[in-house]
Amino acid sequence: LGHSCATEKLICDGERVYLPKFYHAEVEVARRVAELLAEPPGKEIHFAMAESLFNLACRELGVQYTDEQREAIIGALSGKMLIITGGPGTGKTTIVRAILFGAKQLKWGVELAAPTGRAAKRLSETTGHPARTIHRLLGFNPGIGRFEHNPDNPLDADLVILDEVSMVDLELFLSFLRALKPRTRLVLVGDADQLPSVGPGAVLSDLIRSKKIPVVRLTKILRQDEHGLIVSNAHRILRGQMPIIRNDPQDDFFFSRQEDPIAAQNLIADLVCERIPHRFGFDPVEDIQVITPMHKGRCGARELNKILRERLNPLAATTDFPFAPGDKVMQTANNYDLGVFNGEIGRVAEIDPDSARIVVEYDFGRVVYDRMYWDQLQLAYAVTVHKSQGSEYPAVVMPILTEHYIMLTRNLLYTAVTRAKKLIVLVGTHKALAIAVRNNRQMERYTALAERIKEVEGEGQNSSSDNFGLE
Repeated sequence: LGHSCATEKLICDGERVYLPKFYHAEVEVARRVAELLAEPPGKEIHFAMAESLFNLACRELGVQYTDEQREAIIGALSGKMLIITGGPGTGKTTIVRAILFGAKQLKWGVELAAPTGRAAKRLSETTGHPARTIHRLLGFNPGIGRFEHNPDNPLDADLVILDEVSMVDLELFLSFLRALKPRTRLVLVGDADQLPSVGPGAVLSDLIRSKKIPVVRLTKILRQDEHGLIVSNAHRILRGQMPIIRNDPQDDFFFSRQEDPIAAQNLIADLVCERIPHRFGFDPVEDIQVITPMHKGRCGARELNKILRERLNPLAATTDFPFAPGDKVMQTANNYDLGVFNGEIGRVAEIDPDSARIVVEYDFGRVVYDRMYWDQLQLAYAVTVHKSQGSEYPAVVMPILTEHYIMLTRNLLYTAVTRAKKLIVLVGTHKALAIAVRNNRQMERYTALAERIKEVEGEGQNSSSDNFGLE
């Protein structure tokens, strides 16, 4: 270890040991956050003006906002940088709509972004404002091998709103910060209780822990009805309580007890291919997503993909290619040459055996894969919980069995449940469900970003206690 540090293969910083690129990224993110906080916003407005815009939004949008929402809306319009965190049904989207309304009255240039294509599409649909993935917002240029928007060519925006920040890893967040003008307002929206990003770092939780950025925590559940158990059960899970399971035909949250993994596997296939489509009218490929804790095991993503593919795409048995027309697939790496990024889900549209090319149809258009890129695609009839982050689906089916015990944690279960918009069916055992609910072990990320932000920002006033003058 000492030799590696001496030769700069690793960087030793006190008791911490880093790969050089992650050390430098962490240090630069801390510096850029501190610089953003130090600069006043480009188009400064007084608290009274922000409050007037809030009152106008109440009237024009016809919404009665909670005190938490009011704090977030006024804080976003009058402040420089704000974090809004809350679980499902707490009104994050309603807040973003009001912020956009206020920004429109002020004639601000606004950019909306999210980590994945599905998250960006959902953000655009729910707010009525165009939203892009972070990669497309920053504009990667394969010719020069970097983002077009950077410190030399920053984004031309008065306000940037970034959604699903819990998914954003350290390196992508650094590229994002580099593309901001020093006086751009920044609003970060996310759910700090979800799983951390697949990539390195724990950006959202570290920013909150730094206590240097104003934070509004949304705790009041607003989206709920008599038979709507998804939202209330998500919050019960978060509190360490077992979900309410009634299996009432009108409910949206169901549990089917299956002790045997093979029986669970068969039931999941029946639910996806026949029962749920017949009962609820959901398309088995477009609307229903199987989410599983692991790749391995009888009810892991690999095995379930094989079984679901056989039932949902019989064409697959007639081809020697790894994929067949109609297959549901996921991109598993950022591919800047093709302009498609990790987590994007699409359908195989065409296969050309002569040229060994696969054409995949995504929400944003078609992508042609030469053989060299085939390994970046995987079947997506079933995906892991980690890969489902940032996406929502009309219906979710999730195996929860003790064969996955090593992954059964509270925030993994919470993340899975909150992917479902209209229906979720858990298949497995009460024992496995109880293990997940009780296991509050966090996925530990050994980062120092929060401490570095404190050090760089100095011993100034603690910003997280800023109440925007609302008391």
